[in-house]
Amino acid sequence: MQNEVAHRRLRELILDGTYAPGVRLTEVDAAAALEMSRTPVREALRALAADGLVRTTGRGVVVVALDPGDLEDAYQVRAALEALTAETAATRQRDGRLAPADLTALRTLADVTAETTSEGRLVEAVELNRRFHRRIAELAGNRIALETLNRVWDQIQVSTLRSLKPVVRHAHVSAQHDDLLAAITDGRAQDAGQIARRHVLDTRTTARQPPEQQ
Repeated sequence: MQNEVAHRRLRELILDGTYAPGVRLTEVDAAAALEMSRTPVREALRALAADGLVRTTGRGVVVVALDPGDLEDAYQVRAALEALTAETAATRQRDGRLAPADLTALRTLADVTAETTSEGRLVEAVELNRRFHRRIAELAGNRIALETLNRVWDQIQVSTLRSLKPVVRHAHVSAQHDDLLAAITDGRAQDAGQIARRHVLDTRTTARQPPEQQ
């Protein structure tokens, strides 16, 4: 249990930028920050290394970010998996296997995400956007896809957090969320998959552009 708590808390500190790429962490420092013993922290750092969020060094670990080539690959994997989960969620909706309350909650989450994004609350918007897409993956009911997406999302988030900037095209992002939600609600599996893939690849393209081109 302590191992899981240490892993969760250290992961949160990495994902919110408290421990940014390049920061070195030792067992002693991390244990002091978490006010825990070194044993669960040691296991947590090993788990984070397996997650791809840190790499071991001669002394402790270093938080890592994906290089441009690996980041491109991560977006391609994310696009493929989100297309799969969106298509599967829409299929389950078509077959009457999703509860109306699930779609209502997803609609609410999309609205809150749009509002937060338009107001420029960037870190909060990133988390809400991830929750929206994670919820779709959960509705798909594919555990392996969800677990893989969680890892890919973590690596992308760490690698792009420093470059966060106001989303100039937030209306476009929100419209894509609306289109995706509509396709899932209507049970249009092929459309849902195509919209999800396009949305991720648009996000990748925007992330690579300088601010004046966004």
